[in-house]
Amino acid sequence: MRPTDDTYRHKGLRKKLTAGIREKGITDERVLNAINEIPRHFFLDSAFDEAAYADRAFPIGEGQTISQPYTVAYQSQLLEVKPFDKVLEIGTGSAYQAVLLAQMGAQVYTIERQKKLFELNKKFEYLRKFPNIKFFYGDGFEGLPTYAPFDKILITAAAPEVPPKLVEQLKTGGMMVLPVGSGEVQRMMRITKLQNSAIKEEVFDHFSFVPMLEGKK
Repeated sequence: MRPTDDTYRHKGLRKKLTAGIREKGITDERVLNAINEIPRHFFLDSAFDEAAYADRAFPIGEGQTISQPYTVAYQSQLLEVKPFDKVLEIGTGSAYQAVLLAQMGAQVYTIERQKKLFELNKKFEYLRKFPNIKFFYGDGFEGLPTYAPFDKILITAAAPEVPPKLVEQLKTGGMMVLPVGSGEVQRMMRITKLQNSAIKEEVFDHFSFVPMLEGKK
């Protein structure tokens, strides 16, 4: 059962969570405002009602997790999302990250390879508030060539390397943020697509994500 009430207590917990993320170094006010606005407990079973605002990841089934809010904020800040940016997200999962991008005004195209999670999100009432999110069932490594090019691409699972087909789907000047590495710990990277399809790579902090897998399930 998903909770549907957003009480003063929830709002207070959210405010505290947002302040904690700010203290950890997130400075983008639009990211912080989105964290403060979104009822994270809606994305978890009601058993997690109290814990939903702890700054940590939780299991959501199918071997997947809802990412730690700090991680979501970190990736979103690196992505430099602007209103009306066309953003491709790889790995919908709980849809919390997709909603955060939508709350910041992006047009979000999000892919999930786990059929069960994709179906759960179709029934998730709260997501209907966001007509600027389009949900797809598919293989994230393939992206969405029909809808390309994208201003931004965000990958929410650990890629063994930068997926070439996704680089192709970025606009010139566009950016991709992703954790790269096949071990338990990965480096967060930001790729900027330059003229003539050259890319600029920037390397940031270490994180731990579930692996990005090929195919659909």
